[in-house]
Amino acid sequence: MAEDSLCRYRSPLVSRYASPDMAYNFSDRKKFSTWRRLWLYLAQASKSLGLAITDEQIQEMAANVDNIDFKMAADEEKRLRHDVMAHVHTFAHCCPKAAGIIHLGATSCYVGDNTDLIVIRDGFNLLLPKLARVIGRLVDFAEKYANLPTLGFTHYQPAQLTTVGKRCCMWIQDLCMDLHNFERARDELRFRGVKGTTGTQASFLQLFEGDHDKVEELDRLVTAMAGFKRAFIVTGQTYSRKVDIEVLSVLASLGASIHKICTDIRLLANLKEIEEPFEKEQIGSSAMAYKRNPMRSERCCSLARHLMILVMDPLQTASVQWLERTLDDSANRRVCLAEAFLTADIILSTLQNISEGLVVYPKVIARRIQQELPFMSTENIIMAMVKAGGNRQDCHEKIRVLSLEAAAVVKEEGGDNDLIERIRADPYFSPIKEQLEALLEPTSFTGRASQQVARFLKEEVHPALIPYQNKMGGKIQLAL
Repeated sequence: MAEDSLCRYRSPLVSRYASPDMAYNFSDRKKFSTWRRLWLYLAQASKSLGLAITDEQIQEMAANVDNIDFKMAADEEKRLRHDVMAHVHTFAHCCPKAAGIIHLGATSCYVGDNTDLIVIRDGFNLLLPKLARVIGRLVDFAEKYANLPTLGFTHYQPAQLTTVGKRCCMWIQDLCMDLHNFERARDELRFRGVKGTTGTQASFLQLFEGDHDKVEELDRLVTAMAGFKRAFIVTGQTYSRKVDIEVLSVLASLGASIHKICTDIRLLANLKEIEEPFEKEQIGSSAMAYKRNPMRSERCCSLARHLMILVMDPLQTASVQWLERTLDDSANRRVCLAEAFLTADIILSTLQNISEGLVVYPKVIARRIQQELPFMSTENIIMAMVKAGGNRQDCHEKIRVLSLEAAAVVKEEGGDNDLIERIRADPYFSPIKEQLEALLEPTSFTGRASQQVARFLKEEVHPALIPYQNKMGGKIQLAL
């Protein structure tokens, strides 16, 4: 690493965490080569509709799309104080024959906004297979542990039993909603297209001498060249900034899903029921050598919080776009759009790593069940006694007293829950002593959890993953 780079702030989103593909998607190389490609599309479409543009000019532009002199562009921007015109001049420098027709009829937002829409679309295309891959890994986990009873919690207090696989399906369901929302947000993206300075297409109408059909065809051709099915019919100078709200809303929603999942994992890690991967030489604490901190889950929660709050930027930006546009959106959007996709990329990669190495401790889970199940089984015991001829109210009072005694042992003496031993020792319950073991079988307390797992994965999850099956291989090994 060059020494001078150590003396400047670098966003950890790129320097420490993000994938190379997502980092490139928001790079200057991608941005400015896309600007040039859009200028090329505009020239090609204009030529096909009769403007005086030569094949030689088109070929010259095509040959220099990636031939960007970034130093010249920086010098030009410093001189002109205008980033688009700086790149027009830089492109023209290496395309002298085409210099006169580059950016013809366009406004800065022709390249700026259209490039943003391309980058957003490509960002979703990078995230969707990653999200599907995470879901796929969790599906494997849910299937493996579909039948393993575990203590459920409401209010983080012991509640009725569920299964480890059923709990995982709750995570999967949230992520499947995110997958659907990502697909919808991507597929509903519309191109800004060729609209001119205030969205009226006046400059292009002048170029085509009042021919409205050619102006509309120009818009359609450039939209298709950029890989979009539709363009906005109406824009100001920019596309509506409500699009950015929609984009960051679905990304923020993913952040909420992953924060919940990783919080659950952190809580379960504290109970020693489930742990995230922990490498052989990994150190949990510089002072406490025994510690196994859930650092991956903590990283996801930390970054997910950042992702969730980013949606506030486009909400406020859209609300203050005066009339046809104001430039106070620009600097804000440079930050929030890139950071949202980079952060989503990071937490998906980290969650994939977690889901590929989750460790379950069935004996710890079973022990915790045994600590709580006696209390939960009391209703079943009462019903069994009634069937054996007992009185419901008498039985309820007997169990209430014994339960309080057992609870005192647990809470005041730190002992094990001995309620069942107390019931066995009480002559009143002699008619059902042989049934007690069956009444305490954990699987009899999980209801339809196993069946719900099987049906949910078959009917809702597997069909959603079909489009991504060829991209769901490959494991994630985190470098940091």
